[in-house]
Formats: sequence, structure tokens, C-alpha cells
Amino acid sequence: MEARVSEPKLILVFSGKRKSGKDYVTDLIQNRLGSDVCGVLRLSGPLKQQYAQEHGLDLDQLMGSGLYKEQYRADMILWGEIRRQQDPGFFCRLATRGVQQPVWVVSDARRLSDLQWFWSEFPRQTQSVRVQSSDETRQQRGWSFSAGVDDAESECGLDSRVEFDWIITNETNAPSLEEQLRPILKLAEEAVSLTAMDQ
Repeated sequence: MEARVSEPKLILVFSGKRKSGKDYVTDLIQNRLGSDVCGVLRLSGPLKQQYAQEHGLDLDQLMGSGLYKEQYRADMILWGEIRRQQDPGFFCRLATRGVQQPVWVVSDARRLSDLQWFWSEFPRQTQSVRVQSSDETRQQRGWSFSAGVDDAESECGLDSRVEFDWIITNETNAPSLEEQLRPILKLAEEAVSLTAMDQ
């Protein structure tokens, strides 16, 4: 396996249901901190890459949010489950390879095994963050229940048995994201200043 260039100072592992706004929140954090110090890691990236390669599919369309991805989603989930059963850290290792920024933002943890891998590899640096939105809000963003997807482990694996370090409520009637993210951004900025002191 390719060695990591440097140890991260802080890892924020995000999870949440489809259309809860995980990507929006993680992009917000990266924009605030800057991509030179904050890398966004998507566990689904290596999964889709490997799946596309093995099945002769269009990776760009699989990475998008259109119908192409949706028609393969259920099979891709099943294929990913089999890979994880063989090696629970497979996609986590692929996603973290070569990342150099001191702050890692993992945008899409979906299973307990994802969190457990980060907790065991980086126990001091890892913080878990849950993004939540009501079904009504998610529907307004284009979500509709899909059997075999929304009731699968990839959507429900972190619904219980996890005490998250942070919970972000991504709703119009909740406190602003700015306000909710303030302590997390402060933590990240402290991690960045520690990096500067190390150099």
C-alpha cells in the first residue's frame, strides 16, 4: 500500500441520509478552511471507481447525481458490501491514500465499519459528525424512498448505536449552519495552527 505523506491532525467523519446535505456541509467547511489545509475524502469515490472498472461503466456518470447512477445504485451497494465483508477497511484505505492536508473531511461514512476503521487507525484525530434533515426537507431536495436503497445498511448503518461527537441539523428552522459549524471550524483551525507550529 502507498504510504501516507503525513499524519492528519484532525479527521471529521461525516454521515447522514441521502439528501440530508452532507456534501453541502463538507464543501462549506473546505471552502472556509481552504483546500490547501482541508481535504474532502469521499469513500464512495474509490468504490464507484472500482465498480465502474470491474463492470465497464462510465465513471463520470456514476459520480454524478443523475439517473445513470440510480440505475446501478442497488447493485453497487451489494457489490460494496461483499468487498467490505472481505476487507472492512478497503475503501477507507483507498480514499486516504496520498492525502497531504492536515484536516481530513470524510463526507460520506455509511457504516459502522467505516467509523471503526478511522477510530482504530487515527484514535486521537477522529471526530464523528452526523448531518440530519427531516424526510420532508429531504423530499423538497429531490429524495424519494427507494426500497433496497433507503432501507439498506448503506443508508441505515449509522442510524443507531453511535454516539456522534457532533450533530448538525440542516433545516431552515434550525440554527444557521454558520452557528452550528462554529465549534467544529474552531477545532479545525486549532489543528491547522498545530501543523504550522510543527513545521
